[in-house]
Amino acid sequence: MSMRDLLDAQRGAFMAELPVPLDVRRDRLKRAIAMVADNADRLCDALSEDFGHRSREQSMITDIAASVGPLKHALKHLARWAKPERKPVLFPLGLLGGRGHIEYQPKGVVGIIAPWNFPVQLVVSPLAGVFAAGNRAMVKTSEYTPVTSALMAELAARYFDPAELAFVSGGPEAGKAFAELPFDHLLFTGATGIAKHILHAAADNLVPVTLELGGKSPVVVGRSADIAQTTERVALGKMLNAGQICLAPDYMLVPEEKEAELVDGLVAAATRMYPTLLSNPDYTAVINDRHYERLTGWIEDARAKGAEVIAVNPAKEDLGSSNARKLPLHIIRNPTDDMTVMQEEIFGPVLPVRRYAKLEDAIGEVNRRDRPLALYYFGKDEGEKRQVLDRTISGGATVNDVIFHVSQEELPFGGIGPSGMGAYHGEIGFRTFSHAKSVYSQPKLDVAGLAGLKPPYGKKTRAAIARQMK
Repeated sequence: MSMRDLLDAQRGAFMAELPVPLDVRRDRLKRAIAMVADNADRLCDALSEDFGHRSREQSMITDIAASVGPLKHALKHLARWAKPERKPVLFPLGLLGGRGHIEYQPKGVVGIIAPWNFPVQLVVSPLAGVFAAGNRAMVKTSEYTPVTSALMAELAARYFDPAELAFVSGGPEAGKAFAELPFDHLLFTGATGIAKHILHAAADNLVPVTLELGGKSPVVVGRSADIAQTTERVALGKMLNAGQICLAPDYMLVPEEKEAELVDGLVAAATRMYPTLLSNPDYTAVINDRHYERLTGWIEDARAKGAEVIAVNPAKEDLGSSNARKLPLHIIRNPTDDMTVMQEEIFGPVLPVRRYAKLEDAIGEVNRRDRPLALYYFGKDEGEKRQVLDRTISGGATVNDVIFHVSQEELPFGGIGPSGMGAYHGEIGFRTFSHAKSVYSQPKLDVAGLAGLKPPYGKKTRAAIARQMK
């Protein structure tokens, strides 16, 4: 069946089912939970095979549990989310019996284009909002994770009718064809450059689009920050999934007098968490040779242009002679704007550290770049915190840690400008994948006549105009 035939089958089934009962939505959410939870071991094995090595515990946290959690949250709150909302109407219509409310209807068929870095969670987490809202879904998986993609397609066929949930695989051409389909909504998670093509493709069919992208998410370290806590939490976030996270801290802005202490803290924290790398089951590999070569090339570019590069390799392992694609944390000191690591989203365990003299300088550094998906502030000074949050614009923010805001289901997750468009998660996700339909009910009274809306216009009309113009 072609992609278009699959879309037509899903839309036909959707239209025949309207209105979609809450029990049907709950059943789909429960089957999605079972699809992931009952096959967690197989999914973790597939993820590790695709990455070359991926920490099983990490996969359980970031792909399995992080998929089940949003589905359970949607199950718990679905009835409240779906309840029609009463709204006030124009005076004096409410007194005369006029009523207004919003009904949340499913949109229809939602297309999901998922990335390779979390190829289970970034498929299933959106399904929480998609299914809760009463939609069907088609998913385009990444060609970079073929084993996981094939397993997801196999499992979906066991737990769902293809008219409810279906998977599509393939490379860039398949992705282009998928994005050109006339979905009722399209969610894309991936690189900003590719997002521009997705928007162009969707525009021909006027498909509403949610874009979850990335960018250079900064860490602003205040002078009041706890150095040990800051460095441990940044190192943890930077090395999780080997830094292959759209929300990973991309660069640090640190007070000039504290730079050496912060760098020492990063080295110490990374060493404690990962005393070895090659045979360490907790440390994930870079996804493929292309990305490994990209990252090592950017490190060499920084070194050649004058940066000090610190590779945190506590056991002094010969990583270069291995084909394991295990890349240590590389701290880049004195990075300059002409280095690639300060121009592109890094998406790996490479962390530039830049100094600032005044907090205003750090804020200026953030603001002269594209608006990031996330911003992280560390410090105890409330005024300083407010200055950073108020004078920068980012998709989201975490204070005194990194990444954590993405796991809060009732906080919207999304970017702004080059880091994204729209948001989902929790109730916001339900709203994103629903159509808020306005319904006004007119009373039996001749409202048009009373309001002077009927020709011939006269005294009542002029009085109505005067009331509205006050």
